[in-house]
Amino acid sequence: MTLMLLALWAVTHRYHGLSRDGSLYAVQALSRIEPALRADLYLQNTSQDQFTIFSPIYAEFIRLFGLQTGELLLFGICQVGFLVAIGMAARQLPEPETALLSVGLFIITVGYYGAYKIFAYSENYLSARSLGEAMVAAAVAIHLRGWRWQGLLLALLALFIHPLMALPGVLLLICLDLPVLLATLLMVTAVFASFAVASLAIQFPITDHFFSVMDPRWLEVVRQRSQFLFLQYWNRGDWEMAARPVIGLFLSLRVLQAAPARKLCVAAMLIGASGLAIAAIAGDIGPVAILLQGQAWRWMWVTTYISVLLVVPTAAALVREERGGPLAAVLLVAAWVLPAVDSLVLAGPAVVLWLNRRSITPSAAVYLRWAAGAGLLLVTGWIIAKSWTYLHGPLPESVRESTTVARLREIFGLVIPAAACAAIAWNWMTRSRSLFSTAAVTLCSLGVCYAFLPGSLQQPDRNGTPAQIAEFADWRLAIPPESTVLILPPPKSAAFIWFTLGRPSYLSVDQSSGVVFSPATSEEIRRRSTVLLPVAKPDWQILTELMESSSHNGNDGKLPAVLTAQKLSTICRDSKLGFVIAKENVGFDPLRHAHGGVFKDWNLYDCDHVRATPSTT
Repeated sequence: MTLMLLALWAVTHRYHGLSRDGSLYAVQALSRIEPALRADLYLQNTSQDQFTIFSPIYAEFIRLFGLQTGELLLFGICQVGFLVAIGMAARQLPEPETALLSVGLFIITVGYYGAYKIFAYSENYLSARSLGEAMVAAAVAIHLRGWRWQGLLLALLALFIHPLMALPGVLLLICLDLPVLLATLLMVTAVFASFAVASLAIQFPITDHFFSVMDPRWLEVVRQRSQFLFLQYWNRGDWEMAARPVIGLFLSLRVLQAAPARKLCVAAMLIGASGLAIAAIAGDIGPVAILLQGQAWRWMWVTTYISVLLVVPTAAALVREERGGPLAAVLLVAAWVLPAVDSLVLAGPAVVLWLNRRSITPSAAVYLRWAAGAGLLLVTGWIIAKSWTYLHGPLPESVRESTTVARLREIFGLVIPAAACAAIAWNWMTRSRSLFSTAAVTLCSLGVCYAFLPGSLQQPDRNGTPAQIAEFADWRLAIPPESTVLILPPPKSAAFIWFTLGRPSYLSVDQSSGVVFSPATSEEIRRRSTVLLPVAKPDWQILTELMESSSHNGNDGKLPAVLTAQKLSTICRDSKLGFVIAKENVGFDPLRHAHGGVFKDWNLYDCDHVRATPSTT
């Protein structure tokens, strides 16, 4: 069964490596080995690295195994720990014999929380969240086994890994130990305390403390760069995503009879609702720096986690209710595994069916069972149609694996085919309990792992690999360790500069992710983007880009600015800009990259040399 779960993960996941926040946590760890990276703008001032002990742990893995291997090993430990904790917790809930299905459901679903689908638990790259989530999940499992103080201690330790992710876990365990009325009073008090802090901070401004109100310039950059922090910018899809776990928990509360499961539902809903209330206060009143930085909307990850944990026990209980139960079970599961369908359209009717089950007549119950079967047939038809399209359409990616495996991965990426195969195998093994069924499923799982797992774990890019570092040895030799580097046009990620060149980046979108923690970083991001106006528009104005895109004005037809000698001279006037990498050759004796690959024939400009050379235009 463990092999079957590994095969299920292999066909539904791809490791993203040094992408998104994965690169940020990697540079935080690497800066402890290569001190020159501490000069990077992202790490110069207050950053999230100052609130976690994850970076030293990560750095030790890098020292022992190298960047790529160390990252992958630590990622694997976090993933395995998270899934094992799910299995432990599921065995303490109703229907413990379905614990394996609960683990499988976590593998095939994406646990989005927050806005714009930026964050999800158990992400496919390594961050401090990966370890923090695994520790909180383990703490919940330990608590459900009856070891309450040990679970709370583990959750408290998780605060040192990622305080924003661990805090809702700590609150959940506290609420589970309190009577429901007292737990409700506790969370209501937390909301009112946040409101009082925000109100007092406005009335009595404190400029040199965490409770200070953000000044307009700082707030503008934070709003533009991290609009997801403000609930007023969440769209309809974001609120649907927030409502789905709450509806699921409400249904579980009404269906499940075991007291621990019911209390878990109430506590998880309290945590999520309180987090959203505090986040609304943080974004609308002041905003007060510490409240906005606390990002209480992240508490929804625990609400979502508990909701998914209870889906399988709830569905099993629903199936036993003949009057609309099977259809409600299908709708509940579909709300989590059919991302293409509005989850409220699916989860809402499931609740309505259960609440009105006593008014359903025996004849109506038959029709509802037929409706459940018809729904399954519709989904099957949709899967067949999509699979046919994938088999005969263009292949989106074939670099990591063979064409056959890549096409099968697309089909399994629809989630339901992979889930159906795993459910059938699980049912066959648990019912027959024969050596033949066990051997057959084991061999099939081994075959799937052999075919899919290498492509699932393969690094998607070469940044930081020994081969790429050696390829760019001439550029590394030409650039002093603490000199900043800029690529034109500016990329979203600074991974190439950080991990291949081993140098600080001048400016990229990822580097501005920490503006909420530091007004100094915010001001420097604004200044550097102004320096680059001749060659690029400010990349931190994401909110404006989203609004322009929604109004169909985002694509103005303008091509990226072409670098000229005059533009290079203009941006190089900034003494903090050390080197520029660009495709255009505009003079100033650049160091050209002669090797193949993405940067073939690109040029490295030394800004000291540019500043010392009189402009000819």
